[in-house]
Amino acid sequence: MKKGLHSALSKRAYIYLAIIVIIITIGYFIMSFGDIVLSPIILIIAYVVAIPVTLLLPENNKKKE
Repeated sequence: MKKGLHSALSKRAYIYLAIIVIIITIGYFIMSFGDIVLSPIILIIAYVVAIPVTLLLPENNKKKE
């Protein structure tokens, strides 16, 4: 990577966000079968808890100089 270019999120945050996207997809898939109890719980947890927590995680990248 060129000097001065860096990502706003850490690699760990991108991995967590990918997992959350999979969980959200599962929630909508469950909803398509008509389950009106489990799917909203999964989606609320993903949207209201998991995504904000992931975005607020501290960046633990140790940079070598």
